[in-house]
Amino acid sequence: MGIKERHERDREAVRRSILDAARELFVAEGFENVSIRKIAERIEYSPAAIYGYFPSKDDIFFALAEEGLQLLGDPSDVRNDPRLTDATPLERVRAVFWRLYEFSREQPQYFALIFVDRSVPRISKEYERFAFTRARKRHIVEEIEACISTGALPKTLNPAVAMRTLIVGVIGVAVLRLSDRLGPEEDPDLLAADVLNLTLAGLRSDITLRSSGLTDCALDAEPIADAQAS
Repeated sequence: MGIKERHERDREAVRRSILDAARELFVAEGFENVSIRKIAERIEYSPAAIYGYFPSKDDIFFALAEEGLQLLGDPSDVRNDPRLTDATPLERVRAVFWRLYEFSREQPQYFALIFVDRSVPRISKEYERFAFTRARKRHIVEEIEACISTGALPKTLNPAVAMRTLIVGVIGVAVLRLSDRLGPEEDPDLLAADVLNLTLAGLRSDITLRSSGLTDCALDAEPIADAQAS
């Protein structure tokens, strides 16, 4: 291994340690309560060394948010999933939102940081960097529109509102599980499945939805606390 390659490897290792320490601290103490100095102390580096990798604490969050959202995956992947080869459009929609719930189980720190902590910076500040989240949202809307075109969902349904209600339902169960607000006999997986199935059944029944579609949604990494306040 050459000097340049070794330098790049060592630099990436330090960057990784910064991100891992920051993620753990942000989740444990809240983004607004963690300073660059505290992150530096965790990995036994100087604050100046941290700034050599990230210009600000916000930039550390944006790097973590990008990683987490990439781990969540692209909703369009359901079209290429061999398990869903013969799936109906409605089954594909269900799979998209079930994946969001699975993400909360598999990556609880990323989920909490992206979807729960209301003190994190808004991703809209980094519009170009997170353009992929808007593309993902369009894929979800297209899947819901496919359900409407095949008659699985009513023609009067607003796809953006349907997407929003499904996201909120799934995230709600995930937050209850992460915050340990479920009863001792409750199975969070079964509850998430019930909420998802109930929401889809309500949408199929042509229920009147009074809310409007929002420009931002959970897949744009809007914290759930902000969503509840909006």
